Amino acid sequence: MSIQQLEFIERSTGEKPSHSIIWLHGLGADGHDFEAIVPELKLPTNVAYRFIFPHAPFQRITINKNQVMRGWYDIRSSDIDRQEDFEGINDSTLALMQLIEAEIERGIASENIVIAGFSQGGAIALNTGLRYHSKLAGIMALSSYLPSHDAYPDNAHDANKNTPIFMAHGKVDEVIAYSVAEKSHAKLASMGYPVEWHSYDIGHGVGPDELDAISQWLQKVLN
Repeated sequence: MSIQQLEFIERSTGEKPSHSIIWLHGLGADGHDFEAIVPELKLPTNVAYRFIFPHAPFQRITINKNQVMRGWYDIRSSDIDRQEDFEGINDSTLALMQLIEAEIERGIASENIVIAGFSQGGAIALNTGLRYHSKLAGIMALSSYLPSHDAYPDNAHDANKNTPIFMAHGKVDEVIAYSVAEKSHAKLASMGYPVEWHSYDIGHGVGPDELDAISQWLQKVLN
């Protein structure tokens, strides 16, 4: 996958946003997947938030019989953290960095930007946040994991060493095993990152209790 300017959906909760949340979807979905979540987060009305929901490029996904679909990188094995598509992960990481830079150019301070994602999108959010060269408000990974696991801590940038990280995972996730997420959480914690960990009795999705926790966390890091 070549690095390219990502298309995206934009939703703002008020005029002249001062904070941005860039939210990446999972494999096979698109930017519309989490669009409806904006009002459900019940964020304060005295602050204007800009939500950016990018569309992943179309590409062939090995594990899905080489079907073409939107994806941030290829999945080559049912053991999702093995045989990783390092080139694809890197390309999407650079593309997300471009979106962050675009928000900064629009007047949003990097400290007021959260990068978030579900499943594959969460993996790219984590990889980008740990490597990004300017301080971010927070990093959120839902039903996800840290890709390029063995590249850390060597590839981490000190700018986001103390940036809050929110991870949530379903205990019966049938797509990304709970143990894989736990391994990523343990890795981040061992490197000293402030990780807020949540687990729920759900599968590969976002439940109402999780939504409440996300809302509370966003309000805490985007104050």
